[in-house]
Amino acid sequence: MNVYDSDKMADILRESHGFELTSNEKEADLLLVNTCSIREKAQEKVFSQLGRWKSLKKENPSLAIGVGGCVASQEGEKILDRAPYVDMVFGPQTLHRLPKMYNDAVQSDRSSIDISFPKIEKFSKFPKARDVKASAFVSIMEGCSKICSFCVVPTTRGYEVSRPPEQIIDEIKDLASKGVREINLLGQNVNAYLAKNKKNIKVKLADLLKLVCDIDGIDRIRYTTSHPLQFTDDLIAAYEDKKLANYLHLPVQSGSNRILKLMRRKYKVDRYLDRIEKLRLIRPDISISSDFIVGFPGETQEDFDATLNLVDKVGFDQSFSFIYSPRPNTKASEMIDDVDHETKLKRLQQLQSKITENAKIISEEMVGSTQTVLVEKKSKKDENQLSGRTENNRWVNFDGPGSLIGEFADIDITEALANSLRGRMSRLI
Repeated sequence: MNVYDSDKMADILRESHGFELTSNEKEADLLLVNTCSIREKAQEKVFSQLGRWKSLKKENPSLAIGVGGCVASQEGEKILDRAPYVDMVFGPQTLHRLPKMYNDAVQSDRSSIDISFPKIEKFSKFPKARDVKASAFVSIMEGCSKICSFCVVPTTRGYEVSRPPEQIIDEIKDLASKGVREINLLGQNVNAYLAKNKKNIKVKLADLLKLVCDIDGIDRIRYTTSHPLQFTDDLIAAYEDKKLANYLHLPVQSGSNRILKLMRRKYKVDRYLDRIEKLRLIRPDISISSDFIVGFPGETQEDFDATLNLVDKVGFDQSFSFIYSPRPNTKASEMIDDVDHETKLKRLQQLQSKITENAKIISEEMVGSTQTVLVEKKSKKDENQLSGRTENNRWVNFDGPGSLIGEFADIDITEALANSLRGRMSRLI
């Protein structure tokens, strides 16, 4: 979501002020940091970055500095208390107002703050994307109304609100006309997408996926991030269409029903497993990734063992797993954080090792197979090689001409490495 928002910031400032991106911050007239507040470490990195930029402001007083995203929404004027040299503070829903905020800050020599929640107003203000790649993000909804006890999203992004389907389809068609081949639909709880079309008919995520599948030029579709509670039968049935990537990110957070209840996840482990089992009737070899929080308040060894047991049952391919850290204005922050840091670290390492081993086995099983790969760029380590992603989100490096970038190709997988695959081109699709 932040990548998408950052791209839109660049697009709107190009159109309004003729700004272009620079790789040298000393050359910049405007420095923006787009922030996340899901974890405490990410939040502190924001202020560390601002501290480094302070010296640039002293050297160039006309330099403008802005803080956007969820930390901006969460902290508001507190950012100016800690970093009074910041010129703009704006939330995720007000980034489209950047041009005016910039003008106000420069002309008045006073900091400009706008962390309001005008819902989906920003999407109608965005210019069309200019610089595109083979794969693109498209935000279809924002916010979350689940109120999990550990999560700050409802207070920083607001409650669930969905974009009109026609607006989404128009954006994707424009991207397809510019060469985009893969779309990743975004939302804090993307499964909750629900909007009425111009005919006043309700459109759910499964319906929207069908509309996207019908767009010429779009050959692979992903979506993230999902909630198990709303991973419904119609969404599972949508996987009958081969345009949906053979990969699903479905955060579970814990394998313990007791901890899930404390987290206010509103489902049990059996519900999660039932969803996976039904999906695998349609896609037997689909890769499943997930999110895990380790060391949640009250988590016992028995609770953690239940998480490891779930990992074995599902055979997760990848994960985003983190040590619990209390976030402001959440119910969990009022709980006693009674799992010591050393235990948290030990459990995190154990969980990550198990999932890494699963991923290694899956990668090794792919050797000898032919995978459809979207060629996205030249290899980082060898300019004579190309890199692309498989449906299950693995990078493959192989020999091929640069003209293949942006195209799909069938690649014979020849070797599994720690973080990627090697292959040989079979044919261009």
